[in-house]
Amino acid sequence: MISRNIGLQVKKLLRFYPIVSLSGPRQSGKTTLLRYQYPTLPYASFEDPDVRRYSMSDPRGFLDQFPKGCIIDEVQLNPEILSYLQTRVDLNAKLKFLISGSQNFLLMEKVTQSLAGRAGLLTLLPFSRNEMPMPVLEEWIWKGGYPALYDRNIPPKTFFPNYIQTYLERDVRTLLNVGSLLDFERFLRLCAGRSGQLLNLSSLASDTGISVNTAKAWISVLEASYTIFLLPPYHNNFNKRMIKMPKLYFWDTGLLSWLLNIDLASRITSHFAVGSLFENAIIVEMAKQYFNRGETPSFYFLRDSNGNEVDLLIERGNSIKAVEIKFGKTINDDYFRGLNVWAKVSGQPLKNGYLIYGGEHESIYKGFHVMPWNSKNVLTGKF
Repeated sequence: MISRNIGLQVKKLLRFYPIVSLSGPRQSGKTTLLRYQYPTLPYASFEDPDVRRYSMSDPRGFLDQFPKGCIIDEVQLNPEILSYLQTRVDLNAKLKFLISGSQNFLLMEKVTQSLAGRAGLLTLLPFSRNEMPMPVLEEWIWKGGYPALYDRNIPPKTFFPNYIQTYLERDVRTLLNVGSLLDFERFLRLCAGRSGQLLNLSSLASDTGISVNTAKAWISVLEASYTIFLLPPYHNNFNKRMIKMPKLYFWDTGLLSWLLNIDLASRITSHFAVGSLFENAIIVEMAKQYFNRGETPSFYFLRDSNGNEVDLLIERGNSIKAVEIKFGKTINDDYFRGLNVWAKVSGQPLKNGYLIYGGEHESIYKGFHVMPWNSKNVLTGKF
């Protein structure tokens, strides 16, 4: 069992709430974590058709099996059970239920409707860097963080095709009536080629041969299954010249690398998308640190009509940290162009600007912080 940082938050929330909901992508380790931390709690999975059928046909009888509570896996396959859980915990505050699911939109909608004020909410993503043996930079990007690649040593070229076929396509069928899974996989690969870029639904739709409305629906499916996320532009625009379209990223760079047909870690450096891959990896790593502390990150980006851009803005209270992300190992003035523009238009001090790069040395460069990709601050997500 590889220890997960979020485990402490599960224990903490279970002291305050009768129900803790742990969501996240398939194969991110939700079931392993919950069963390891709470070995005495009974376990039921709605993946099992007999268990799911029983919970649907006789929900009270199903829950009567667990007089002290239980772990319920893939709860989004029978979300109506949440209404019965609400009644149970209202009558008996000592009950403890741990529920997990891998379809964000469906699960969150039902949890917030049925369990408002009764459930603590957490998200478990694949391994962060401080949960795995420290890899070299290219291997970290290429392999990603899915636990099976580490605890079972499954090669990426074996894991990811199976992941796509077994999990993602099943979620697609559940969430949406996709006429052609081949079209959907082509759409997914086209999204991979646009990682780190502004989301252009018209272009995606045209290249896939589908309508814009279909492309929009498919993007929602990929978000719901924790495959991609959309990074919004900063909402307090400094002037009307700021771009207002979101940027597209993948939750795991191992899956992203496979979709880009990168078959070896050594090919990362020479790949045309290496900058986007590195940017994607750093932003996801920072997000994981927030989720593992039980927090929701307030992440944005900034780009104006002249092409000046800051890759990541992190908002915490009244403070805004600006982060530029560059794969290169040699620092030059061009790396700070976006940060300089940001400092001028925002009025924020230079010390709130950071460069994370592929090198090894930490320093101050013309007032900005320079941090290597594997520095402690990046590992913990705390600046």
